[in-house]
Amino acid sequence: MSKQQYRSEMGIMGDILNVTMEGGRQGAIVSAISRRANLSHYAVIEKCEKLSTAGLVQTVRTDKNRLYTITEKGIEFVQEFRKFQSLLDALNLRY
Repeated sequence: MSKQQYRSEMGIMGDILNVTMEGGRQGAIVSAISRRANLSHYAVIEKCEKLSTAGLVQTVRTDKNRLYTITEKGIEFVQEFRKFQSLLDALNLRY
């Protein structure tokens, strides 16, 4: 018997992008993303690296922290993803 997944991969990525978008130009540190997206520290880093490779977020390293900021491409993706979520909600479907 397999365990039912709480969120899809797209849902998790959407949550991370929402947090980074709310961080604005300053970005969001890993621990803030971890708390707000309900993910482990290492899961956040893994997912953010995927988003960075896709060009949706940008990594900025400071002396102590690793910050993630959303790119223009990421903002456009979030806007389209929200439209997609609204459509699925209207059809009463899960993604």
